[in-house]
This record gives sequence, structure tokens and C-alpha cells, in this order.
Amino acid sequence: MQHEYRLYTYAFLSRVMSGEPDQRFVHDLRHNRDLLETIGEETLQWFDEHDDEALLDALNADYSSMFIINTQPIESFILDAKNETLVGLQNPAMAFYFQNGFEVDMTQTNIMAPDHLSIELAFMQTLVYRGEQTPQLEFMQEHLIPWVIPYMAGMRSMADTPFYHDMCNFIIEFLVADYDFLMQERSRGA
Repeated sequence: MQHEYRLYTYAFLSRVMSGEPDQRFVHDLRHNRDLLETIGEETLQWFDEHDDEALLDALNADYSSMFIINTQPIESFILDAKNETLVGLQNPAMAFYFQNGFEVDMTQTNIMAPDHLSIELAFMQTLVYRGEQTPQLEFMQEHLIPWVIPYMAGMRSMADTPFYHDMCNFIIEFLVADYDFLMQERSRGA
């Protein structure tokens, strides 16, 4: 898997999961047919059939329903029945970030949990950028794979828009492919 593809995909996925889309997000997606096609044929067709305002309204409603009202994409919420978010280095994801020189300033975001999927994907983007494959593989094994795959498989059925339905599939497929890539790189001694 190419370095640039991995880097940009993690950045894009981090943005997708960071909150409701805005007008610029919808505009940029509409004008990137290759990306829409990669996400899914139904998404491409849906974008072709609706104007930006209709897309924005539907996407915002779907994101809010899926990732705010019904459940939040936060590792500790999914894996711990207490629905508690540990703060600071008590949070396993935050401790992993700290050990790998990734600083998360929670005052600079409206995301309140350091183990929110958007932040975890941004962390992977940073590791890819730095070319640090061992921590990438460890983070995938310890954090992303155990919860994101089953979470997205479950969330897929809640999606009302083709975009979020296809995004759930895309996230699963991308993480599995990237994990396989990292395992192959490790077995080659890269």
C-alpha cells in the first residue's frame, strides 16, 4: 500500500469521524469523483442525484443519529460497559500517544475523549507520516482492530445515507487491508 494513499486516507477518515460535515466538506466531496467512487458506487450516485444543501442536511442528520445520539465512536465507551472516558494517562490510548510523542491538546477540539475514533485515526496518520511502522502495528492490534471493526459493522445498519453506509464498509476494508500490509511489512523485516 502506498505511503501517500495511507497518509491521506487516515487524514480523510479522521475528518469524516470528527463531526458533522460542513458545506466545504460536501463541496469538496462532490468535486472529487474518484474519492466518491472509492467510497462506494451508491455514494457516487447519491451525490449525483442531490444538491449540496440536501446532501448537507441528510449527512448532518445521519452523523448526529449514528455517532452522537445513539452511540459515540469512543473506544472506552465501546469496550467498557461503564461508559466512562478515562482522562490523561489513565486512558490507554492517551498513554500510547504519549509513549510515541503524539500530543493531544483536548482544549483545541470539541471532541471530549482522547480515544475518539477521529483522534485515533489522526494518530495513525502521524505515525504513517513519520514512517514508524512498529507503533502503527501495535496501535492497530491494541486499539483499532479490537473495537473499530465490530463497531463499524454494527453501525452500518443504522446508516440512513449511502455515504455513511459505504463509509462503515470502507473503514472496515481499509483497516483490514492496512493491518495486512503492516503484518507483511513486519514479516519482510521492513
